[in-house]
Amino acid sequence: MEAPFTIPRTPEAYAYPLLIGQILKSAQTCSAEQEIVHGERRHTYAQLQERVARLGSALKSLGIAAGDTVAVMDWDTHRYLEAYFAVPMLGAVLMTANFRLSAEQLAYTLNHSGAKAILVNAEFLPMLEAIRPHLRTVDRFVLLDDGKSAAIPPGFCGEYEELVDSGDPQHQFADFDENTRATIFYTTGTTGAPKGVYFSHRQIVVYVLAVTAALASGANHARVHREDVYMPITPMFHVHAWGFPYMATMLGLKQVYPGRYTPERLLALIRGEKVTFSHCVPTVLHMVLSHPATDVQDLRGWKVVIGGSALSGGLAALARARGIDIFTGYGMSETCSAVTVGRVGTGDEESLAARTAAGYPTPLVQLRVVDAQMNELPHDGSAAGEVVARAPWLTQGYFNNPEASASLWSSGWMHTGDIGVLDARGKLVLTDRIKDVIKSGGEWVSSIQLEDLISRHPEVSETAVVGVPDAHWGERPCAFVVGKAGTALQAATIRDHLAAFAHSGEISRFAIPERIELVETLPKTSVGKLDKKRIREQLAGERTAP
Repeated sequence: MEAPFTIPRTPEAYAYPLLIGQILKSAQTCSAEQEIVHGERRHTYAQLQERVARLGSALKSLGIAAGDTVAVMDWDTHRYLEAYFAVPMLGAVLMTANFRLSAEQLAYTLNHSGAKAILVNAEFLPMLEAIRPHLRTVDRFVLLDDGKSAAIPPGFCGEYEELVDSGDPQHQFADFDENTRATIFYTTGTTGAPKGVYFSHRQIVVYVLAVTAALASGANHARVHREDVYMPITPMFHVHAWGFPYMATMLGLKQVYPGRYTPERLLALIRGEKVTFSHCVPTVLHMVLSHPATDVQDLRGWKVVIGGSALSGGLAALARARGIDIFTGYGMSETCSAVTVGRVGTGDEESLAARTAAGYPTPLVQLRVVDAQMNELPHDGSAAGEVVARAPWLTQGYFNNPEASASLWSSGWMHTGDIGVLDARGKLVLTDRIKDVIKSGGEWVSSIQLEDLISRHPEVSETAVVGVPDAHWGERPCAFVVGKAGTALQAATIRDHLAAFAHSGEISRFAIPERIELVETLPKTSVGKLDKKRIREQLAGERTAP
């Protein structure tokens, strides 16, 4: 008996569950001959469909069934894209393993996820062998080897391409409940063990549709369309590469997978494959733009969305000088990535403020800024509070961690841990992370704003600002600055540079750091973001040293 008020359904009608496999079917219809490129390999979308079927069939022959978890440790390759589809389409769970974690953390995430099988790149075999005695659930291993030169280690089921060749190209994936868990990956915070973030088929499909709509709505910039050539520069183990491989496949774009990132390789692919759309964290774009080859390479027509951490005005200006259509997206692991996308209006193409703002809510996203009591603050562009969100695709909790899940979803809104302001049109501007904001003498000092202003100095390459304890003021900002090669940057120069912004009223004079450290490098996280946690730990070590 049907529930009251539901629409009647003809028994013969196809219910069309929102499954990841539907994305692949959409691409097959319109883009069967479009290319997917990795190294010397070039596959059409028709071949992708066949290879996904073969991989699904082969995994099934290894005993992988619905509900099992399959981990992948690989660079950004065609194999990863195939696993993005084949594993969830079996009703299994894709676990994207972060090979940049410590050995202890990596083993913890594999065990905690209950991974039954792992597909591992030959380059990561030493890492796997180090943790293999500690793996409690993994009992099937498949080797991924670009050169097919590595010997199959003992206990492995075989090599990936041989496994794919053995699979059935006509394998049919059955439909199942769209609320089935499709993926899991792990996010590392400032304390405690990594936390598992998981998403259903329905959540991923709805997310892809919403972000596609957001990126297709631009009038004069950032518009993604069927003629684009897509290349990720975000690790595919991190938040499904922000969901963009699924979007690119749905739209039937030519896709270019770079493998391991080096500036030379990325620039060569942009030039040779005519890449027009990418995404990355600021430090990766900085790495590319700092390479001497960018001085002679034409980067006009390359659209790049920046996420993971704030886009500084200095980096945005450098990108614009190279002709890059740069803009931002904002989200976090728990939000399946973007809940906002930047939008540059007509006449604002060169506005750094427009390009560095977090942007406007993605379709179906609700955002609020709230105070400590969850009271919503006005959307006046100045009232700052914690950003909280609702959307159909936000993770419903942390895997097997009810206490952290309840905290994440306190009061029925997802808490981002970010501080921001919303204006009357819904544009979000982030001012800091709650853990990074500096409270000095009763005044809140934004580390993001200071980093942005410092980055605008022409001799600055990178910068990070953190709070340090102060006996009189409670905290004071401390700036770490990397100068550009060939410059003789001085701390006094940075101080004078900030004084000019204080004079114009953009910041208070009190916000100017007394301590400015010139350093050669800044520590990065496993996904390439500035690691302020390590900077604070280093400063704490200085204070406790005898």
